[in-house]
Amino acid sequence: MSKADYYETLGVTRNASEAEITKAFRRLAMKYHPDRNPDDKTAELRFKEAKEAYEVLCDPQKRAAYDQFGHTGVDPSMAGAGGFHGAGASSFADIFGDVFGDIFGAGGRRTNQAYRGADMRYSLELSLEDAVRGTEVRIRVPTLEQCETCKGSGAKPGTKPTTCATCGGHGQVRMQQGFFSIQQTCPTCRGAGSRVTDPCTTCRGQGRTERERTLSVKVPAGVDEGDMIRLAGEGEAGERGGPAGDLFVEVRLKPHPIFRRDHDDLHCDMPVSFATAVLGGELDAPTLEGPMSIKIPAGTQSEKTFRLRGKGVRNVRSGRLGDLYCRVSIETPVNLTSEQKEMLRQFEESLRRGGERHSPRESTWVERLKGFFGAS
Repeated sequence: MSKADYYETLGVTRNASEAEITKAFRRLAMKYHPDRNPDDKTAELRFKEAKEAYEVLCDPQKRAAYDQFGHTGVDPSMAGAGGFHGAGASSFADIFGDVFGDIFGAGGRRTNQAYRGADMRYSLELSLEDAVRGTEVRIRVPTLEQCETCKGSGAKPGTKPTTCATCGGHGQVRMQQGFFSIQQTCPTCRGAGSRVTDPCTTCRGQGRTERERTLSVKVPAGVDEGDMIRLAGEGEAGERGGPAGDLFVEVRLKPHPIFRRDHDDLHCDMPVSFATAVLGGELDAPTLEGPMSIKIPAGTQSEKTFRLRGKGVRNVRSGRLGDLYCRVSIETPVNLTSEQKEMLRQFEESLRRGGERHSPRESTWVERLKGFFGAS
């Protein structure tokens, strides 16, 4: 007799998501589980079929094989392994411990295990020059470290934690309400499976102590705002002797008096005198390696931008060099003498008498204004 289609068994479409498949199995498990239907062979069979379908369709590799080859593509020894014995779901609570563990806090198999310490984050302020060229800095980090006195056990030297009497060392307690049985974290030992009756005086039974460490951080050349430098094992110490977490150093760039950074490119405003903008000339543009002479063409307008290729930042990953963009800002003369002001008036008059368009942007703007007001 051929097996029923797994998708039909669960009542889902072939493109159903994992969440939809899980939801469908939960519904069928609630309805057909043998704990709810004692001595009902039909219900037991339906539950076995649903469980087998769920175990295949919630495994990406098995599901792909099933979609391509059908039942022949799934290893029979893996489908429904264990049935209702051994490693299989021997009870209603075991099934729901796997499927609903995140809801009911089940999972009693995870008792007495060590827990990895939490990751930490540190904000490191760098100058633009240090970020571009790379540097090595020392930082002070407050953290939780494994207690040296008790070696993380929380118990006074010479003593050991005792087995929790409430859960018998399992870290989980089972609650029965009619046919429905769930597991919860033991309220006495909080899942540890043991209790410290004679706590360490140094850490007060916590197994960890607060300390401040000095660490050396190597900053690679080219790091940018928001980049993370990972220091493995430099986070908080783990619980019950577990491994320490990691420390993530987040780069923050200080404002620079000249440059603005945009990823691998640099930008700056370069003041140019009125005379140089009109007549042209040469100026020293600032770069990270020092001043660099650039030519200013005659008649350069304000906000004209000059691009200096390869004068930006070298990318920390690709090694590509960015560019430097220098934007011209024409400076208006101030504190003029009467003689200088008169010379400017004469210069302005000479421009008007010439009949040529010496100020193309101004002329275009005036024409636009005339057209706008004339149209209205």
